[in-house]
Amino acid sequence: MKIKYLRALALFILFCVPLACNLPAYTPETGSEQPTDGHNLLLVAPPGSTPTATPFQPLAPTPTYLPTDFPTPIPTERPTPEPAQLEPEIGRTWADYPGPTVWPDIEVPAPTGILAHPEGQVNILLLGSDQRPNDGGFRTDTIILLTLNPAEGTAHLTSFPRDLYVYIPGWTVQRINTALAFGGFETLALTMEYNFGVVPDHYVMINLWSFIDVIDSLGGVDVEVERTLCDHRDDHGNYCVYQGTEHMDGETALWYVRSRYSTSDFDRGRRQQEVILATFNKMLSLDGLRKASELYNIYRSNVTTDMDFNTMVEYLPLAADLAVTRDIERFYIGPPQVVDWINYSGASVLLPIRSAVLEVMRQALNTP
Repeated sequence: MKIKYLRALALFILFCVPLACNLPAYTPETGSEQPTDGHNLLLVAPPGSTPTATPFQPLAPTPTYLPTDFPTPIPTERPTPEPAQLEPEIGRTWADYPGPTVWPDIEVPAPTGILAHPEGQVNILLLGSDQRPNDGGFRTDTIILLTLNPAEGTAHLTSFPRDLYVYIPGWTVQRINTALAFGGFETLALTMEYNFGVVPDHYVMINLWSFIDVIDSLGGVDVEVERTLCDHRDDHGNYCVYQGTEHMDGETALWYVRSRYSTSDFDRGRRQQEVILATFNKMLSLDGLRKASELYNIYRSNVTTDMDFNTMVEYLPLAADLAVTRDIERFYIGPPQVVDWINYSGASVLLPIRSAVLEVMRQALNTP
């Protein structure tokens, strides 16, 4: 296989390898009040109305698997880009979205509108499902927005906690990790647009059971650990990885992105991003490239995406740039952007603070 094809696979790794993270349930602290900052509340449940329970075993969307052949031609040189122009913000109203079919248990804020962003920007949702073999129900417990700006040669990663309690257009207010299983990528894309002002162009979703094989096929990955983590690990008792560079095999990497006893869902988002970057770096090494054929056989039977190989190849020049510059900035929707809340069923969820969330999103979509 030619090196130019292998480099395209390296970009593919950045999209999808580390997302097979079946993150166990996170229970935040309770007792916080519902935020009002930035919330223009639109829909209020009438007195005496009864919310309908959430179905948790929807059928998965029909997968579109990546092709096994490699079309031509493949670009080998990066053209000189034109300076990116800024797309203006676009207002949205309730009439632009489908209304609820289940009356929510909380007031629904008005849509954010579409935030300004550079022309030519591409937004790809990186999703990790908790689906298990022979199980039709699933949730996307890993949600990371990959924002590519080819004109600037940059990439941004933005993590969204799975317990964000948001309006899912055409359904109700519910955890964000149920949107794709309920209505497919179109519904999840509308959810991102309505609540966060960004229109996703594509998605890549990987399931749980290929994660260890992928990391082990690379010979493990070197993860830049930002904070020392000590947590329970099956068959190991209390296990630690320390701040600095840690070499991880597949089982260790899976433990690292799933650990929950001593940390929060927000911290898991950071660790997931660390493993994404480590895998990208390893795939761009000669050892990783030599194993691209083996890895591709794993991906094409486990990855669900709306992108074909031709679409991925369009981002090959940017992947080559990022391999040199490592210009990948990271953002998070974290504790400063949410408050804890208990929903109608007694479950702990996270309510987004509109103004704080949009401040993060504007940076993620526009920072050079």
